Amino acid sequence: MIIAVHQGPYDELPDAVAEASARGAGLVVTAEMITTGYAIGAATHERAEPSDGPFAREIGALAAKHGVAIAYGYPERDGGRVYNSVQLVDAGGARLANYRKTHLFGDLDRAWFTPGAEAVVQADLGGLRVGLLICYDVEFPELVRAHALAGTQLLLVPTALMRPYELVAETLVPARAYESQLYVAYANRCDSEGELTYCGLSSIVAPTGTVLAKAGDGPALISADVDAGALEASRAENTHLADRRPELYRSLTEGPSA
Repeated sequence: MIIAVHQGPYDELPDAVAEASARGAGLVVTAEMITTGYAIGAATHERAEPSDGPFAREIGALAAKHGVAIAYGYPERDGGRVYNSVQLVDAGGARLANYRKTHLFGDLDRAWFTPGAEAVVQADLGGLRVGLLICYDVEFPELVRAHALAGTQLLLVPTALMRPYELVAETLVPARAYESQLYVAYANRCDSEGELTYCGLSSIVAPTGTVLAKAGDGPALISADVDAGALEASRAENTHLADRRPELYRSLTEGPSA
């Protein structure tokens, strides 16, 4: 399946989805909180909406119009709580999965969001098992490994990575793909918001650690082919998952007992 990553603002998403469809893509991945902006303070709660709210209907209609699945970040309201979420809709506009960011980044997240409680959220799309994370989540190897062990083949990571943390996009993301043997689609922002400047550098990375497509620091639409057969071959050659000995380091990953 060809997948695309949209590195650009929400108002450019319709054109990006149309272009992705023309390239034969079956999925477009967007940035964290693309519908509203990320560092927007109290407006986060004002603009949050349920998973079936107006943005969900609008993006579902866009997906159906072009026959392309879309993963998008948004602030999700559920009762009195607001989550930093990503939702995946299929090529007909139907909702497939919704993930709530589990690892909140500093006051930017903690002041406005409730952390999610479900580590691994997946859906089947285009013959692949797709998993969802958001930004800071991918910096925790345990969480990416949990996806790999649960069968995730393609990990989608909507992101709002700011300068000077380019190391995450350039070094850590390929390492995560390689060490846990899965494809990673990393969709970052490339604009500014208040004092924050987002660094772009969105990428699609193979389980070999090879960067199949990469954006610069400006608006871009990148695409690459995600092949389940190539993933199987990579896992046969790189046996990290098969060679694990969890009995040796379970206590290390769980931390000291009380």
